[in-house]
Amino acid sequence: MISGIGTRSALGVQSLVEMRRQLDELQRQLGTGKKSDTYAGIGLDRGLLVGLRNRISAIDGYESTIGNIGVRIDLAQSALGRFGDIGRTVKAAAFQSTEIESNGTTIAQSTAYSSLGEILGLLNTQIGDRYLFSGSGADQPSVASLEHVMDGGGARAGFKQIVSERRQADLGASGLGRVAISAPTATSVQIAEDVAGSPFGFKLSGVNSALTNSTVAGPAGVPPAVSVDLTGLPNDGETVQFRFTLPDGTTETVTLTATSSATPGPNEFAIGTTAAATAANMQAALTASVQKLASTSLTAASAVVAADNFFNGTPQRVAGPPFNTATALVAGTPANTVSWYTGENGSTPARATATARVDTSIAVSYGLRANEDGIRWIVQNVAALAAVTFSPTDPDATARAGALHARVGVNLDVPPGTQKVEDIQAELAGAQATLQGAADRHHQTKSALAGMMEQIEGVPTEEVAAMILALQVRLQASLQTTSLLYKTSLVNYI
Repeated sequence: MISGIGTRSALGVQSLVEMRRQLDELQRQLGTGKKSDTYAGIGLDRGLLVGLRNRISAIDGYESTIGNIGVRIDLAQSALGRFGDIGRTVKAAAFQSTEIESNGTTIAQSTAYSSLGEILGLLNTQIGDRYLFSGSGADQPSVASLEHVMDGGGARAGFKQIVSERRQADLGASGLGRVAISAPTATSVQIAEDVAGSPFGFKLSGVNSALTNSTVAGPAGVPPAVSVDLTGLPNDGETVQFRFTLPDGTTETVTLTATSSATPGPNEFAIGTTAAATAANMQAALTASVQKLASTSLTAASAVVAADNFFNGTPQRVAGPPFNTATALVAGTPANTVSWYTGENGSTPARATATARVDTSIAVSYGLRANEDGIRWIVQNVAALAAVTFSPTDPDATARAGALHARVGVNLDVPPGTQKVEDIQAELAGAQATLQGAADRHHQTKSALAGMMEQIEGVPTEEVAAMILALQVRLQASLQTTSLLYKTSLVNYI
């Protein structure tokens, strides 16, 4: 009896389908290098694989953060480096010629003005929609424009107006620097401050006489005063010194020399025939010398202090008008005074205004504010040099320019105890080192995790290729056999 081949054919077809499925799976493994495209196909290690993938995903997030922060810090470091270069350039220019150009400024002042514009532009550096020097208020500009800072806008005073008001207050109505020179007696000369406790003008710090037949007193009294009393005639060449403290903390000394010449020069007084005549000559010489000092050194010091009043915190303005008799400073308001710094100005440290986590237990702080001392110090001193103008016909203009140049040049050397731009750069460099260290660790960890994942879900391509070849041979043989079976009939079988 001959049985049918239908059942066997069905089993053969099923075997072919299974081999085809196995071939497709092997080809997928060869193409992807993965054991399975589902976690179910991984087996018992699927839980570990999920954990490894999550860890790598977290590392990818940290690496993206590190890349973004790295770009921001690089731009900030570039800007800070330029600030330092500008400070050194303006400082070098300040110690050069003080010749007044036809526009009423020196070459150093022209350099300072253009440099200030560059500084303010750098302080408004953006990356994307974030301003680097605005603290936590990264969506708002860091500083006002050069025009608004210097010239103001509408009813709001700019820096130049603050300088003008402060100069008036420091010089006073007489132009003597808020001191009065008088003769209490026929043989004495006195110089006194106008108002006790006023922040403006000269402050008397001492007097010293080498004049024969003289006595000195002070500073004493309210307001303070110093005096020189002649009990006889001094000798030719003898001197008396008056010491002053200026608003910026610097000191100046007026030295008057007794002379027997009938035409005394600057800082000299003629010895008269009597003590009274000599005292009158001394008073006239002291008045001229103090007026000269007020027109030069005091005016320069006033500009430097005005810069601190305007740039260091809430703007401080002279309580006036009138300004030449004012005795106090008042805080400017947003309605009447330009604020040069327009970013966030909270109480937290500048660096803490921008913080990002770059590892599970490591956070990097990289915030910046344009009004940090190291940056502000450069801004206000460059602005002080840029804001003052001179008249080429003013006989004191060159000396006044020299006094201003000298003060700004010294200040740009950054006094001890004042933050420097380099200090900010060093802090950011520490953040960069932390970023680099985290990036290196993430790279190593990611490589190790990727290796573990490869062991779990990967397949050896050589073995898969051999299995494919073997399966293809089996499949081809099976197909040929099945084909022959389908052609078999009773006639062919007999």
